[in-house]
Amino acid sequence: MASSSSSSSSSSSEKKIALKSSDGEALNVEKNVALEFEPVKGFLEDNSEGADDEAIVVPLPDVSAAVLSELIPYVKQRLELSAKPVQKKLIKAFDDQFTRHLSDDKLGELMLAANYLGVNYLLDVLCDVTADRIKNKSVKYVREFLGIQNDFTPEEEAELRAQCPWAFEGVDQD
Repeated sequence: MASSSSSSSSSSSEKKIALKSSDGEALNVEKNVALEFEPVKGFLEDNSEGADDEAIVVPLPDVSAAVLSELIPYVKQRLELSAKPVQKKLIKAFDDQFTRHLSDDKLGELMLAANYLGVNYLLDVLCDVTADRIKNKSVKYVREFLGIQNDFTPEEEAELRAQCPWAFEGVDQD
């Protein structure tokens, strides 16, 4: 479909869809951006027959407005970059800039949201960042980073350390 800047109803990129976050806030998002989210696609397939897109409110009960507010501009920019014959280096630089200053908590929130929303290219980027952050870290650090409770007894842990000493070599100081 050809895009026209004079008519807001002629292009799907100019149509808006409301996304309702887990905290009840509705964010109006361009349809082409909203369609990057798998739950939105499914909701529209099931509920939009004959409905005006602007009247549709898609509930996203597992994503807060704060996280959606960060994801939407990212996805929009990523779509724009992907539509152009750009070099992979530009997309990599964009992804690096987006993730550069994320706290560990924010990284986790975005990863959960990207997974729930089915934004696999973002999930891949966030998983790479997570892997970089836990690379060469101690088991204790990784457990704390990922929020994993230690369910080994001290004896079991000592036995594992004895069986696999290589796994504990070259670990960075936390």
